[in-house]
Amino acid sequence: MKTRIISAIVMIAICIPFILMGGIAFNIAVYAIAMFALKEFIDIKATRKPVPTFIQFISYIFMTLLILVDVGSTSVAYSLDYRVLAALFITYLVPAVIYHDRTKYSIKDAFYMIGGVLFLGISMALLIMLRESGLRLFVFLFTITITTDIFAYVAGSLIGKHKLLTEVSPNKTWEGLIVGSLMGIFVSSMYYHTCIDPEFSKIQLLLITTFLTLLAQFGDLTFSAIKRCFGKKDFSNLIPGHGGILDRLDSIIFVLLGFTFFMTIM
Repeated sequence: MKTRIISAIVMIAICIPFILMGGIAFNIAVYAIAMFALKEFIDIKATRKPVPTFIQFISYIFMTLLILVDVGSTSVAYSLDYRVLAALFITYLVPAVIYHDRTKYSIKDAFYMIGGVLFLGISMALLIMLRESGLRLFVFLFTITITTDIFAYVAGSLIGKHKLLTEVSPNKTWEGLIVGSLMGIFVSSMYYHTCIDPEFSKIQLLLITTFLTLLAQFGDLTFSAIKRCFGKKDFSNLIPGHGGILDRLDSIIFVLLGFTFFMTIM
């Protein structure tokens, strides 16, 4: 617990200056985080079967293209050149035929990499776009994930008795999910009402924060399912007490994706 708290304080101290500065400094920080996240995504797969060097190389290139393609835009419409998508599919799928050896690289491996690069690349691009659209909205979404995560963890540790999904995450409990959700809804709704738009419909706000709070926790479970698939507890040991980059981004990634449905009204 002590290690987890110290690591959290260090992460906050490092991240806050970049968040406040925004702009190029923040974009570079997100890009660096995205590269570490992709490495973890590749490394966890490599525990079962090594990922060819060429495939790793092009993964970082495509991740860069996906993240930087819309830098500077605050529009909800994420622009992605079809040529990038076409190149991505061709570049990953053709080698599966050329290798002609499932023990080295297969169609299944190709679609794992395609899905992972698109998933992480678009999520990181949304993170940059959100910060460029305004600091308060950015804080609002992180308030949802941080508050939900903290109270779900505390409630689960103190009063958790009924397991949620033991096959996916043995430590998750219904008590943690309920308390985390309630606190996430309350704190984030109060922040939005107080600091962003006091005139926004309270009913809509509660419905949206409820959806995003639950989504944050299912994002956590989704990434846990990926780890269990490969027999791992964490994506890496980069952050003491927390695991890897993806272990910390799991909730916010799903909140970012879910928030795209409401960006035009909030």
